[in-house]
Amino acid sequence: MKNILVPIGNNVDALNTLQYAIDFAEAVQARIYMIHVYSSPNVGGTLVNVDQLMARESRQILKEHINNVDIKNVEIVTSTLKGHSVVDTLKQLNKLLKIDLIISSTKNDTTDESIFIGKITGNIIKDTKVPVLIIPAGVKFKPIKKILMTIKSGSITSVSTLDVLEKIKRTFSSKIHLLQVKTPRIDAADLELNETLKGLIDKHIPTTNATVFQGVLQFLNVENPDMLCVIRRKRGFFKKLWENDSVKKIDFDSNIPLLVLKGMP
Repeated sequence: MKNILVPIGNNVDALNTLQYAIDFAEAVQARIYMIHVYSSPNVGGTLVNVDQLMARESRQILKEHINNVDIKNVEIVTSTLKGHSVVDTLKQLNKLLKIDLIISSTKNDTTDESIFIGKITGNIIKDTKVPVLIIPAGVKFKPIKKILMTIKSGSITSVSTLDVLEKIKRTFSSKIHLLQVKTPRIDAADLELNETLKGLIDKHIPTTNATVFQGVLQFLNVENPDMLCVIRRKRGFFKKLWENDSVKKIDFDSNIPLLVLKGMP
């Protein structure tokens, strides 16, 4: 893990997320690309310098954030970018900069207390192919000693899907407890664990629930992990949540970081 992308939004949690990202990057010895994406409104008349004004404001936002965190010994590259869509801009950067991980606030675009994951972060999870580490409001960095990873199927078609998880385990000597939820419609082949995944886990917890989501809710407090890890699939786990652009707290809430792995069918 060499390159971490941190999109900075106009929200009160951005500073806390940036400090978490810096502390995390220091531990895994990674570089941070810190960006702020702005868009110019369609205006006419005399406001011909609106792009310059928006760019200046964007640079000021990044400067203020840098001045209010402890950057430690982490290399931080800052950039302001104009784009109509934050997600489309991130997709281009992911390829250009070979981003290994995106670290984002749960909410980059709203102060609505009923929302757990806002629309921008939700779209980043849904529409980018890079793993995303989501930081809830007010959560401070601490060594990740225990990870609760939740799956339905033990099949993994791309071993690189597990790269970030493996790096975290090595860095923090983390214990990974794998919660595998057997649902009524599960295939027998899904119960078999991929060999690489099997080598990473320290404890296998089989359980039977109506949905994987219910399994998570049942074991999250019992296990009391430092991080929750899920795999973003087109079907299955948290599909109900990812169907919408945002996630309400009434549907799911967490006070620990959520790692969403990618690259799965």
